[in-house]
Amino acid sequence: MRRIEQAILVVVLAGITAGCGATRPVKYYVLDMGSAPAVAPSAPLPISLLVARLTTAHLYRDDRIVYGAGSVQLGTYEYERWAEPPVGMIQDLLITSLRSTGQYRSVSHIGSNFRGNYIIRGRLIAFYEVDKPELAGRFSIQISLFDSKAGMDVWSDSYSHDEPAHGKTMLDVVEALDRNVRAGLQQLATNLGQYFASHPPQTATAQQ
Repeated sequence: MRRIEQAILVVVLAGITAGCGATRPVKYYVLDMGSAPAVAPSAPLPISLLVARLTTAHLYRDDRIVYGAGSVQLGTYEYERWAEPPVGMIQDLLITSLRSTGQYRSVSHIGSNFRGNYIIRGRLIAFYEVDKPELAGRFSIQISLFDSKAGMDVWSDSYSHDEPAHGKTMLDVVEALDRNVRAGLQQLATNLGQYFASHPPQTATAQQ
């Protein structure tokens, strides 16, 4: 009996050791947070923008990278993750895109100590890997412009696109998502600037 117990113990320990040795390392990825190229007008508009935290599904509040499995199913990778939840990274990139235009007196998070003339609100709809008809990064977002004085939305826009990956690896997918996010946010920032060009502020005053 003693030998049987010892043999079982050896098998259990061997299994634990093998399991530990087989653990895959977790890989973390980030979106490129570098500054977008600035295209400054002659003088910024007397407008302060506050960017609210994006609403989104709980999947994008987690750090796991999401993939599409068919037309109605989503899944997450266990060992491929974002360095921080996508919803926060994309909000920061939206602020960077709006600041880079040079069109506004200030662009800040809504939790800052500034009062804004307008609030940018949005919803992150999709941010994941798709593999049909080709491997790509899918990004879809909606944003709106809330006029604090009027108490209503005065403008809204959306962006949705599948950016093809230039390879078959997870890094290729992340780079496709990065390109997609940057192109989408730049397009939205440009469209917002066109709104203000056709609806110039009359007496916009922002107080710190």
